Amino acid sequence: MTYLELLINTCTIRRWTDSGTDAYGSPIKSWGDIATKPCRLVAGAGKEIKVGTEVVVSNHRLFLEDVDITERDRVAIGTETYEVVLVSDRQNGTGVHHKECDLIGVSS
Repeated sequence: MTYLELLINTCTIRRWTDSGTDAYGSPIKSWGDIATKPCRLVAGAGKEIKVGTEVVVSNHRLFLEDVDITERDRVAIGTETYEVVLVSDRQNGTGVHHKECDLIGVSS
């Protein structure tokens, strides 16, 4: 079985981006979809991660190919949305093989 065959879910990666301007010319920000990729979501027992001065408990891990994803992006899988709190590159001996992301659930 190949790595890609293990990616049994599909996620939409979202990033906080400018979506236009308001009546005063100020930028309007919103979550914009940047990519839809195969992935695998795994529930975890909880892992403490320090984000700036705050400590959060990651309760899910996401496995993806080597794609453009950063901390503070969001991913939508089905009807659930998660915030990416940590992205780790995983090597295969010749370069980055895939990414592992620690996630926390968000209300919307």
